[in-house]
Amino acid sequence: MSTVLEIEAAIRSLPKSERKKLAEDLPSILPELDSEWHAIISDSRPRPALSALGDKIAAQIKSSPQSIPEIQEGDFNR
Repeated sequence: MSTVLEIEAAIRSLPKSERKKLAEDLPSILPELDSEWHAIISDSRPRPALSALGDKIAAQIKSSPQSIPEIQEGDFNR
């Protein structure tokens, strides 16, 4: 495999269990991912659209908590 497109295609063709394993291993394969995520998490710039979405969801939960389904044990096996 020599191009990003070929690598992406190969990853997409993996079974779900193998993709999950790869996702867990990516930070050790690509150390720059960790620093990029840290930069994103540490970035204090305002994100109005994301804040608005969070506010909308919080209002929905507050006004109608029963509209949000409770997490079931089986949800973790998907």
